[in-house]
Amino acid sequence: MDIEVFPDVESVALRAAAFVAAEARAACAARGRFVLAVSGGATPWLMLRALSGEHVPWGGVHIVQVDERVAPEGDPDRNLTHLRESLLSHAPLAIDRIHAMPVEDIDLAAGAARYAQEIRAIAGSDAVLDLVHLGLGTDGHTASLVPDDPVLNVTDADVALTGIYQGRQRMTLTYRILNRARRILWLVTGASKAGMLVRLQAGDGTIPAGRVESSRATVLADRAAVVRSGNRTT
Repeated sequence: MDIEVFPDVESVALRAAAFVAAEARAACAARGRFVLAVSGGATPWLMLRALSGEHVPWGGVHIVQVDERVAPEGDPDRNLTHLRESLLSHAPLAIDRIHAMPVEDIDLAAGAARYAQEIRAIAGSDAVLDLVHLGLGTDGHTASLVPDDPVLNVTDADVALTGIYQGRQRMTLTYRILNRARRILWLVTGASKAGMLVRLQAGDGTIPAGRVESSRATVLADRAAVVRSGNRTT
């Protein structure tokens, strides 16, 4: 796991945009497409806005969701709401290239299975995502893989449902598909994340984030989130 440390959240977002753009160019050159999975949070929305200023082969880009709250369309709790606002107004990406988790379905389990199939249709039969953006919660969760939830033990599906967490049920990518990704990009900002970042770097499997494959991972953090020495500061 590589880590780069920046002075503030804005610097993290700008570096993340450049990182994503470079991965997009490489993926499109190699395979003709770039499949990016995006989590929620304030910093990724800044990243996606900044991405519009980068050289990106938009015609080959697909965006999928790492996780989503079960809530109506347009609800401010929905990651999709902010994803569309952050990207579609700023970049020449067709709306149908943002693949929304079907959390409005009556049968959520069937919706999760259908979303896994949709990912396979764009990312290949093995569903290998080119780049997955992840955040880190103060409780060690990532995606909607939260402590003590049965979803942590799902090994036979790429997309699954959680129990209620912070007032909402959620749909999430599972470890099975996250750990097949070509690259993982962690964005970790704020002093409240410092303790969990240490545990993430140590590969602490007792927190959900620590069970994500680390050999192909890069962490972009701000100074507030870093409490260990030896990290490279830009």
